[in-house]
Amino acid sequence: MTLAWIDLRTVAQQHVEGVVDAAIHSRLHGVVSDDPAVLATLPPTIVSVLVGEEEGFTGITATVVADQAELDALVLAAGDRDNVAAWVDVRDDRTLQLACAAAVALPYSIVWFADPTKIPLEIVLAAADRAPGKLFTVCGDIEEASIVVDVLERGSEGVMLAPKDATEVFALSRMLEATSPKLELATLIVDRIEHHGLGDRVCVDTCTHFEEDEGILVGSFSTGFLLSCSETHPLPYMPTRPFRVNAGALHSYVLGPENRTNYLSELHSGSTVLAVNSEGRTRRVVVGRSKLESRPLLSITAHSVDGVVVSLTVQDDWHVRLLGPGGKVRNVTELQQGDELLGYLATDQRHVGIPIGEFCKES
Repeated sequence: MTLAWIDLRTVAQQHVEGVVDAAIHSRLHGVVSDDPAVLATLPPTIVSVLVGEEEGFTGITATVVADQAELDALVLAAGDRDNVAAWVDVRDDRTLQLACAAAVALPYSIVWFADPTKIPLEIVLAAADRAPGKLFTVCGDIEEASIVVDVLERGSEGVMLAPKDATEVFALSRMLEATSPKLELATLIVDRIEHHGLGDRVCVDTCTHFEEDEGILVGSFSTGFLLSCSETHPLPYMPTRPFRVNAGALHSYVLGPENRTNYLSELHSGSTVLAVNSEGRTRRVVVGRSKLESRPLLSITAHSVDGVVVSLTVQDDWHVRLLGPGGKVRNVTELQQGDELLGYLATDQRHVGIPIGEFCKES
């Protein structure tokens, strides 16, 4: 998970205690201050970051550097210590190059960018790609922090935020926790295939490229989903569309972030779903558009080794595909009884997409 440092230096005095308590409660990585006395009150579970120097201080010390000579002096003084950080304000190409050098040379670097564009951050991330140090990007608010963590698909190792109060600390923590956890996928055995004639199905066009073993989890029942393959694999008569999943009938559930579901019919531009690969790794993807059209449909019914029944209704066409163990691509019109598919089993029923512990029977 992306690390987070909370900067206390501009927090109003009446909110400092609450902000510190929120940072500790949220298990954030560190607290930044220019007052050693404030940092001395922190428990050992959170890192102390001092802007400036203090004899005997054992946490991370951050020194503002304005040119290469100051950076060289800091690197020389740091030696093999692992608790030294450089702070660089990036305002032009010269200071951008200084930030790149700091990110490569030191255990920690803190970078503030004068301009709203994220191109300079991309350059620093690329320069420090193989460096062992950690880069912290100063963010003006939660929205900027959410953008920073996705720059170049990986973001900086950390974000630093000066919150107004404890509420913003908790909001930052929730945003960082929204990164998708790995799912435990199950192998499901096909029981039957049934053809149903005309119905409405949904293609989900996202704002990202899927990998060859990625798709989205879709199912007719809230307790089980099948891994519907993206159109990354070659097809006859048409080009590949690696951003698209021909997902299923409009009534189907699709799994999204934070264990929430939507009906496929509810997706629209700006919605979010989970991209899931054959090993269960997930990532949040944004929907560019949802395309509903009438097509012939078929349904697939499968079961887990524990007897959980999973169903999915999809377009009845060869180019609609599901993923099997190992990322094996299976065309839905060629599925047979006994074939293996990848899926995800959920223990919760759903109410308006939210997991809920109540009795519900689906068939």
